[in-house]
Amino acid sequence: MNVTLSILHSAILVMTPLLLASLGGLFTELTGMLNIALEGLLLIGSFFGIIGTYYTGSLLQGIAWGILSAMALSAVMASITLYLKSNVFITGLAVNLFASGFTVVLSFKLFQNKGVVVFDTIPSLPVFSIPFLKDIPILNALFSGYSAFVYVSWFLLFLGYIILKKTVFGFRLRATGLNSQALSSLGIRANHYRFLAFLISGFTCGLGGSLLTLNLGAFVPNITAGKGWIALVVIFLGNKSPLGLLIASFLFGLSEAFGNYAQGAFNLPSDFILAIPYLFTLIAMLFYSAFEKRKMG
Repeated sequence: MNVTLSILHSAILVMTPLLLASLGGLFTELTGMLNIALEGLLLIGSFFGIIGTYYTGSLLQGIAWGILSAMALSAVMASITLYLKSNVFITGLAVNLFASGFTVVLSFKLFQNKGVVVFDTIPSLPVFSIPFLKDIPILNALFSGYSAFVYVSWFLLFLGYIILKKTVFGFRLRATGLNSQALSSLGIRANHYRFLAFLISGFTCGLGGSLLTLNLGAFVPNITAGKGWIALVVIFLGNKSPLGLLIASFLFGLSEAFGNYAQGAFNLPSDFILAIPYLFTLIAMLFYSAFEKRKMG
């Protein structure tokens, strides 16, 4: 596999947690609730995903632990925000801070380690190849050799498009964000759809978080490293559409994959190389803000 294909292959791996988190965040955003807790939900999912696998010995059960933990936390956030009328931004920040502290404390209680916890005994993620692409070298290099998380993320993105654009549920969910009063006048509870959107974001973040740790075989404090915040940027750069999420998350994945390659290929300070994805995020937001201002003007 040449360098270009290797970077593209790595970009697809890197983009997967971003794609999953931003997909869940899109559902809440379309209901009029900006979910800034994606970072915390990813982190909770990553922690419980790997310890669930460690204690059960099963990847599927471990992933279920990660998904259910993130959904439980998102349900708590939704309840506090929607029914106790807490500010969604304050609640979201609280969730992020809680996840950051709770995972470190629980990791110490369980493994007497506040740093990196390596799980040597858990099963590794299997990778899959697409049989009919094996004779097409370029396509085989790009679309084969990933874990099930990657293919599931593509399926969920397609499913998300169908739900949002082709179903009554999707229409009502989008109407919640556009005009919740009109929806209420029809006897439909807007908060019901907002609550479900939060649960969906918990599901996708739990899945994406599980990928982070299971792919590494270890838990690192704050392993998400800002991916939940970048996922928020992906939602807006992707113009709040499933296809846009795919493109935007791939661009971010490409920037990080190139940064990883450049760290070994060029004689540049490692801190600068590691900052490339965040620099790209800043530049992307500046261009997006300028574009929006010009469009409104």
